[in-house]
Amino acid sequence: MLPKDKIDRINALSKKSKSEGLSVKEQEEQQSLRQQYLQAFRSSMKNTLKGVTVVDPNGNDVTPQKLKDEKKFNLH
Repeated sequence: MLPKDKIDRINALSKKSKSEGLSVKEQEEQQSLRQQYLQAFRSSMKNTLKGVTVVDPNGNDVTPQKLKDEKKFNLH
């Protein structure tokens, strides 16, 4: 995940944007930080999903083939 100082900066820029507006440089910084946050979030979510197995009420593994293939790919 993104370091706490970067998340704090995202929040500070957001508050400033709502209250008084941002300079062009601050807008660029905000956009860059948001992209970094989204990239870290997506990476974390993908890693979480790779550990998931879907099981139906009968106990059968019904994990989508795409997810199974992704798990196999990362083991090798």
